Amino acid sequence: MNIILNFRLQEETLMTIKEIVTEVRAKYPEINNVYFVGCGASQSDLYTAKYFLVRNAKRLRTDLITANEFNFDPPSDLGDKSIVITCSLGGTTPETVVASKMAREKGSPVICLTNAPESPLAQNADYPIIHGFHESYSAKMQKLTKCLQLAAEILEQYEGYEDYEDMMKGVEKIYGVIDAAIPYAKPLAEKFARENKDERVIYVMGSGPSQQVAYTFSSFILMEMQWVDSASFSAGEFFHGPFELVEKGKPFMLLMNDGNTRPMDVRALEFLNRFDAKTTVVDAKDYGLGNEIPASVKDYFNPILLDGVLRVYGEAIAEARKHPLTQRRYMWKLNY
Repeated sequence: MNIILNFRLQEETLMTIKEIVTEVRAKYPEINNVYFVGCGASQSDLYTAKYFLVRNAKRLRTDLITANEFNFDPPSDLGDKSIVITCSLGGTTPETVVASKMAREKGSPVICLTNAPESPLAQNADYPIIHGFHESYSAKMQKLTKCLQLAAEILEQYEGYEDYEDMMKGVEKIYGVIDAAIPYAKPLAEKFARENKDERVIYVMGSGPSQQVAYTFSSFILMEMQWVDSASFSAGEFFHGPFELVEKGKPFMLLMNDGNTRPMDVRALEFLNRFDAKTTVVDAKDYGLGNEIPASVKDYFNPILLDGVLRVYGEAIAEARKHPLTQRRYMWKLNY
């Protein structure tokens, strides 16, 4: 209860996303670029917003860059015509803190997303956006949602965005969709865990805005937190290399969108079934995304819903393997 109360008090004292972008636009009326910068899972959480801007901005250019690449090889046009958005859950990722400092030194307004208002990242940004995480499954998706909202607000204020009101409705609705999905996801996640707890390798794929969610589950839940060999790839790229690995009983997880790129997911599923792969499907349609989110913006909420549901899958396989999600070989133990 104290965690929730403290978070609400912190949130009430901060500028809203709309207020932040309004102030940035007043100070920086000519913006050409939006750079998203982070590491690991936090970098992945920025992908949906980047995907949204690429598909909707007419003039603004955007890129998603891992923090140390941004530090060692920054874009040549980084400066007062660039908005830089950095992200770190605990706000202490050294590379991302350095990226924020450097971007400010170059004259860029820096907006950060973090769960920790007193963190080094928040202190080295012009505008911190504080999100929840520990309170619920939907709170874990606040980072993705707030970043998508931020991208939509930047687009609306700098170019205009015809589906802006629908996007705000989606932002309002998505947390309820996630919370409603969790009870239905738990038995499916337990089944996945029972069937895959002894597998040495699990492949994960998705498409469109959800492609990076596949990467997140593969890289951070399976490889980092479970020490299970894994690889992730786009459902579109599946047929340009990875499909050669498909055979009976080989484990694949397929994330299916309720949106524009669904035909890619369906094609991949048909192939997996054709050769009797051991396929786990996590489908946004099964959780009623289209019933709650306006069709004009539904695509961009698929990864938020799927990522929220996959948290349950991660917990289930950790329990089945008797390997806590917090167990590490190297992280938090070594200097590297």
